Amino acid sequence: MAAIIQGIGAATALTSANSLDTKKSLFANSRRSLSERKGRLFVVRSDGRLSCGLNGRGGRAEQLITNAVAAKEDAAAASTSSKPGDALESWSSRHELLLFEALREGLEEEMDRDPTVCVMGEDVGHYGGSYKVTKGLAPKYGDLRVLDTPIAENSFTGMGIGAAMTGLRPVIEGMNMGFLLLAFNQISNNCGMLHYTSGGQFKIPVVIRGPGGVGRQLGAEHSQRLESYFQSIPGIQMVACSTPYNAKGLMKAAIRSDNPVILFEHVLLYNLKERIPDEEYVLNLEEAEMVRPGEHVTILTYSRMRYHVMQAAKTLVNKGYDPEVIDIRSLKPFDLYTIGKSVKKTHRVLIVEECMRTGGIGASLTAAITENFHDYLDAPIVCLSSQDVPTPYAGTLENWTVVQPPQIVTAVEQLCQ
Repeated sequence: MAAIIQGIGAATALTSANSLDTKKSLFANSRRSLSERKGRLFVVRSDGRLSCGLNGRGGRAEQLITNAVAAKEDAAAASTSSKPGDALESWSSRHELLLFEALREGLEEEMDRDPTVCVMGEDVGHYGGSYKVTKGLAPKYGDLRVLDTPIAENSFTGMGIGAAMTGLRPVIEGMNMGFLLLAFNQISNNCGMLHYTSGGQFKIPVVIRGPGGVGRQLGAEHSQRLESYFQSIPGIQMVACSTPYNAKGLMKAAIRSDNPVILFEHVLLYNLKERIPDEEYVLNLEEAEMVRPGEHVTILTYSRMRYHVMQAAKTLVNKGYDPEVIDIRSLKPFDLYTIGKSVKKTHRVLIVEECMRTGGIGASLTAAITENFHDYLDAPIVCLSSQDVPTPYAGTLENWTVVQPPQIVTAVEQLCQ
């Protein structure tokens, strides 16, 4: 294991030392190289505003806004009707990508920018990953920066954490999020705690990512939602992507963060298509996204349930309701500024999640809202979650375990009575 980590470090050193020799095409071959982007970096805030800065190779987390709760001076400039979608209109040119391609583009840009970024996991190399997120990276960067591993999640997760301690920035792919339960010890006792238990001597800049959620008849073991498992681990950040735009922006931000980040991807969203900017951009890991402004009720959701909520919103609008929809994106910590601002306006909250009801993200979010904004609520918080049962294989039964749009419509109607 030590030899492999040393080999990765040696490979990155060779990449820099021989950039004018045999390795000089490593960065030049990027489809979206930084030179093509004129060295500019955009940080996109949840209120739709852009921050522009130089894109130096040394710049990492310091270019990001790190506060989970927005500063007071942001309140005047931010509008509840603003969202990253507004920012998209300001870009000079855009290109269309599927969500898994957006993840790959973000990963590739970071590997071009920083030679310490490497990828490891099962079939991530020449096969290109189980959902093709890493397709084409192994021939470009070599087998030491895109490392195929045995089927041993505890081993390669521990190896990635060790590599992060030595100065690399590993991106660890779990072929399925359910498999990462085998690496729970490494993630909880090592990944989340080593920075603290070492007295700050070690940083763990590692990204753990992979597909999860209820697919289409994948069975109980392959339909896990592990957000609730990982949320209680100190020292770990969690984000969930839901569009190609935020998938790329969150991937880049996670890689640049000095904290360990778990990036949740939904298995049914990989083929979602969207036009995203040609210019480089990075999203904030700790900010929610205003999807739809409204007045009557705040609907908080994330990942796949964003689309169930938006489908229900069409019905609700036809019935005379005006729901405000927020994609919380940051599962840990919560963006209580954006959430609180909405609660103070609508006074009603509906949480829609695919996670299990008992001990899920919704339960933690309910507690946080009750603790911080109880006086602004005109009705009890309602939380719609998946059934506390193993996900059935039968398609009809599988649908019954997950929140559906008609349930959301009914819940809003009852809340607004």
